[in-house]
Amino acid sequence: MNKGILIVISGPSGAGKGTICKEVLKRDPSLCLSVSATTRKPRSGEKEGVNYYFLDKAEFEEMIKNDQFLEWAEVYGNYYGTPKSYVEEKLKEGREVILEIDIQGAMKAREKFPDGVFIFIVPPSMDELEKRIKGRATETDEEIKLRFSKAFSELKYITKYDYIVVNDAVSEAAQKVLAIITAEKCKVERNLDLYLRLENV
Repeated sequence: MNKGILIVISGPSGAGKGTICKEVLKRDPSLCLSVSATTRKPRSGEKEGVNYYFLDKAEFEEMIKNDQFLEWAEVYGNYYGTPKSYVEEKLKEGREVILEIDIQGAMKAREKFPDGVFIFIVPPSMDELEKRIKGRATETDEEIKLRFSKAFSELKYITKYDYIVVNDAVSEAAQKVLAIITAEKCKVERNLDLYLRLENV
């Protein structure tokens, strides 16, 4: 059995990573979504263990000390991290695992999983990005300015990724992500065991 593929989806805040991931998982339920942990407060409608594991700072720092994260980062004054036990278990089972994480976390994940598939989600324009961030109505004007400024600086990380997907229409962006996953599953280097079986027939 082939090992599963780690699919990392990230991009600037407000680019629509979460919305795309939901659509991708709806279209292909065989994919696993890794739930991240965070110390930030839940937003309206977010559920424990579904959107995030909501931890206090002391709990999170204890997990860091015990090396229980695949990656973690401090973003806008809050911790975010990916508990690694679930990811490793699903990959061993041959399942594809999606990580929806920020750019800092993606760079750390790349160090540990260089054979992962890294997809950068971008908005169709920076004007649209600003509109989406403001549309959330979950942050102060100062926080919005900080996120927008950070988004500009984060664009330079595009070259660190394998693919770029423009989130103009969610349905089209999700289809592109699924096409990328299908292509990656068909790569020769991921199917050498099949080649060896055929060669020995």
